[in-house]
Amino acid sequence: MVGFFIKKSFFDGWDNLIGMVIHNLGYLLVLLALFGSMGLSQNHMVLSVVCLILSVGLFAFYTSGVSSSAWAYSKYERSGFEGFKKGLRQSWRHALLFWVLTLLDVSLIILVIPFYMSFGNTVGTILSVILFWVFVGLFLALMYYFPLSNVMSGDRPLKTLKKSFLLVFDNLWFSLFLALDVIISLVLSIFLAGLAPGGCGILLECQDATKLLMLKYDYQEANPEMERKNIPWDDILYDERECVGHRSLKNMIFPWKD
Repeated sequence: MVGFFIKKSFFDGWDNLIGMVIHNLGYLLVLLALFGSMGLSQNHMVLSVVCLILSVGLFAFYTSGVSSSAWAYSKYERSGFEGFKKGLRQSWRHALLFWVLTLLDVSLIILVIPFYMSFGNTVGTILSVILFWVFVGLFLALMYYFPLSNVMSGDRPLKTLKKSFLLVFDNLWFSLFLALDVIISLVLSIFLAGLAPGGCGILLECQDATKLLMLKYDYQEANPEMERKNIPWDDILYDERECVGHRSLKNMIFPWKD
């Protein structure tokens, strides 16, 4: 399953490279807005904090729209700008909660944990370790948050968050692998000026991962007698493999040639 996930996420990104770059240009504008506002307010602490909070909010709402496009890419569709607008309409409540949770996670790693570490005693160390794992748990859950909001669009934000944590705990090793994949993509994005894979590519990876896990749960629901360790991934992923198809370097670069 892991091998196919890597293949699917790569080719989904390759097949939608232009759309992905366009969405990533939007993320660069969000980043520019953050740096610009922070630069203008660098001598005013309160104003800087307000600018940071608003920039994270802009990031959260923009991500809700991009995640809808990533969901379409994962289904081998192209939704265009209409898909982006649909994501904003359907997921604005999820974006609000994502805004709060992102601020919480950023605050933990930048402010709260260093504050307790500065105590220099056992209590501070213990609290720092506990809060670090809270940060990690929330980071892992947020990887599934918007993808699940697309798969189960009728769920409220808190219900989606709860399911995100359940998905992490039920697939812990895969979630850790996905987190590593996200970090590698983030580093690669820095070298590629944020154009690829960028925020859209990372969302697409998380969406693909969620889609494959949902296929597993659908199979388990239809076959409750099947033991967890005997999940027939070849059967579950048959249709997805057919959709991705066989790819070579030649038909990646020259898709019109056999």
